[in-house]
Amino acid sequence: MAFPDSAAQPTCCSTGTGDAATDGGHDTSPSGAASADASAIDRELARELSGLRRQLRRAVLLTALLVLASLPHMLGLHLSWLPGWFTGAWSQLILATLVLAGSGGPIFHGAWQAFLRHRADMNTLVATGVGIAWLASLPATVAPGWLRAQGLPADLYFETAAVILTLVLLGQFLEARARGQTSEAIRRLLQLQPPTARVQRGEVVVELPVSQIGRGELVLVRPGETVPLDGDVVEGGSWVEEALLTGEATPVRKQPGDAVVGGSLNRSGSFAFRVTRVGGDTLLAQIVELVRQAQSSRTRVQRLADQVTAWFVPAVIAIAIGSFVAWFLVSGNALLSTLFLVSVLVIACPCALGLATPTSIMVASGKGADNGLIFRSAEALETAAGLRTLVLDKTGTLTRGRPEVTDVQRLGGGLLDAASLFAIVAAVEERSEHPLAEAVVTYVRQQHPDLAMLPVEDFEAVAGRGVRARVQGRQVRIGTPRWLAEEPAPDTARAEDGTSSDLARLAAELEARACSTVVVEVNGRPEALLGIADPPRQEAAAAVAALRRLGLAVVMLTGDARRTAEAIAAQVGIERVIAEVKPADKAALIRELQERRDGLVGMVGDGINDAPALAQADVGFAIGTGTDVAIAASDVTLLAARLAGVVAAIELSRATLANIRQNLVFAFAYNVAGIPIAAGLLFPFTGWLLNPMLAGAAMAFSSLSVVSNALRLRRFQPRPLPAAR
Repeated sequence: MAFPDSAAQPTCCSTGTGDAATDGGHDTSPSGAASADASAIDRELARELSGLRRQLRRAVLLTALLVLASLPHMLGLHLSWLPGWFTGAWSQLILATLVLAGSGGPIFHGAWQAFLRHRADMNTLVATGVGIAWLASLPATVAPGWLRAQGLPADLYFETAAVILTLVLLGQFLEARARGQTSEAIRRLLQLQPPTARVQRGEVVVELPVSQIGRGELVLVRPGETVPLDGDVVEGGSWVEEALLTGEATPVRKQPGDAVVGGSLNRSGSFAFRVTRVGGDTLLAQIVELVRQAQSSRTRVQRLADQVTAWFVPAVIAIAIGSFVAWFLVSGNALLSTLFLVSVLVIACPCALGLATPTSIMVASGKGADNGLIFRSAEALETAAGLRTLVLDKTGTLTRGRPEVTDVQRLGGGLLDAASLFAIVAAVEERSEHPLAEAVVTYVRQQHPDLAMLPVEDFEAVAGRGVRARVQGRQVRIGTPRWLAEEPAPDTARAEDGTSSDLARLAAELEARACSTVVVEVNGRPEALLGIADPPRQEAAAAVAALRRLGLAVVMLTGDARRTAEAIAAQVGIERVIAEVKPADKAALIRELQERRDGLVGMVGDGINDAPALAQADVGFAIGTGTDVAIAASDVTLLAARLAGVVAAIELSRATLANIRQNLVFAFAYNVAGIPIAAGLLFPFTGWLLNPMLAGAAMAFSSLSVVSNALRLRRFQPRPLPAAR
């Protein structure tokens, strides 16, 4: 729709809400820092609605007076209670001109700009139809006697032009209100951040605006307060509710070392946290930015609609001109022919077509944010509906991502005592960032809390394999049995004591129990075998069952041993497993699945090594608690870190695509049915003549139907996960 207060937005139908300005050195735009003023969007929308409301009121008042003045002319009656000067043609000309010049300015400006670009758009149809109705009435105003002398009627269509324009303004106003409702999710997110926070500076606690708090500062949070920024808890503890950010209503326990997110609510207890992210780097600001990007981006369906509009408008103009010429040749009545021309131009205005896709996208993006589903773009929201294969990473996605050491087997031929061995293991694994390494370090610290930290040299992590290093002159390797078997130490002198066969047998037993196996090798001699289990997420089996019922083929992709992977897959109901995959090969496997032409392929992951595969997939889903790299490479971020979010995202995508198709039907139905009638196809047989005012009403109702249908998506609720079979 046109933006009456801004010449920079001259289009007839628009769904953007613009960008707020920045203030000083701090970004206060809705898409900028989380310290943005949450009322900026409300003020912007209020300005737009206020301008439209003023124009609409002015147009309604003047149009009502114009319709009243035209009653004697339309009814062919003399109404004594209306003064002659009021019902005269010149009075109607003045009133109509005030409506067109005052309230129709942005539409005529948009049509003129389109003409300068050698294009025709929705403004073109409205401006042309209204302008012709006004121009056709001018001869009857200036020289009515001359027209009658020529045998032509001196009819006036000023009220038609004014009523059409008023109906268009009414549609604009209703659409602007609808956009305000679709932006509710962003406003609610922005309002999560408090304006001020209590900061510890030296021995003094001061209350400062959030925009003045920097990284590394210590912020204090009391019970019932909202966490202002992202950070790590350093003192105290509490239960924090992150529902409005992640969709998870269950409070999460926060202790020293745990991360807290700005916008979450502190339910009980007090704590202090060290700020790690401020401004646009906070999770809240990134969520707002992603939602705004998704709402303003364009889908393939929308681009197709734009292409249709590009040829549809010139075609309508051609049909309107053809109707005028045909009826003038048949009847010789220029005014009757003009009536057909105006009716075709007005009813064919595809404003509803311009609203069909973006309105649904805006509502769906906001609804996704309400449920912890952040779509990076409108195209991701559209593409997710067409997925046919979904690849799930195992660790941290299907499983909890918090592995624990469950078995420790000393191998025959080992030379080190337990204390010495575990001191070496802890020293090496402390250098690794792998979740399995963290599990090993945690186990060693629990079993041997007094171990001294040994110096480590020449540390190297081999992706998907393990780690190697030198500790106190000993060459140490900790990794998968397959790695150690494929790359034996060059200086090893293994005793022929059955160690290799014992290792293979024990590894097979642990893998059959869904344990990942890690071998500790010192100076080429296997010393111990560790079994590390990462149990499936509680909802994993139900989520997999739901995905299969949606018609998706579910595949597990992991670097773990096949037996371990198959054991987990059996527990969650996945039949196809691709195991023992190196991180660098994951993207290639996604590409291979795509090349089989079995449909679009999605990928769900959470780690750094998943990022290439997430980027390669047609739609990448990143678990929100995963790494920043994985989230940046994905198309959809699941803030709640639950597989149920994948199901909900696909369901929302399919509901959105269905809604868009319905909107396109609504948008075209009025045009397809109305254009032949407006062109006078039925007039010779039935005498039906579509008044341009009725054509304008039909056009406005078409837009209202599209907006109302799109708003139905606000009622979307993810379905509960079914019980897994």
